[in-house]
Amino acid sequence: MTDTARPRFLAADHVSFTVADLDAAVAFYRDVLGARELFRMGPLDGAEIPPLPDGRDWMEAHVGVAGARLTLAMLALFDNLNLQLVQYDAPAGRATAHPRVCDIGGHHLAIRVDDVELAKRYLVAHGCTAMETIAIDAGPLAGKKNLYMRDPFGNPLEIVD
Repeated sequence: MTDTARPRFLAADHVSFTVADLDAAVAFYRDVLGARELFRMGPLDGAEIPPLPDGRDWMEAHVGVAGARLTLAMLALFDNLNLQLVQYDAPAGRATAHPRVCDIGGHHLAIRVDDVELAKRYLVAHGCTAMETIAIDAGPLAGKKNLYMRDPFGNPLEIVD
């Protein structure tokens, strides 16, 4: 086996959203979607972690952000998916606008439900913003519905049946 051999990719472990208010985001995903908090870490502050032997900033070397200060919570969102929520308090100058789903780096979390319209009403009542429901009438997904939403923190969700 060479060091370029293909490893066994086993499963998805988690999806991560950066949020402005970790406690509020944890409360939403716990109380509204039924997630269970597995653990929290932090705050982890790059300024308090000694530089690496070659002088590099620990946070820059490990998460790609020099001088980062972050706290994270890992949630069991569904049996097959964890959701990591991360709040960065440093460095200064972080972007506060979410990318559009069409932008490079754009993303969304898709959640399967048994009733898209019921999920829409429930999530809107809990602070989400809904787009128009897509009723698919042809092709391989005929008879299905999809709905794009934003959670109360601006993260994109897709609700599918």
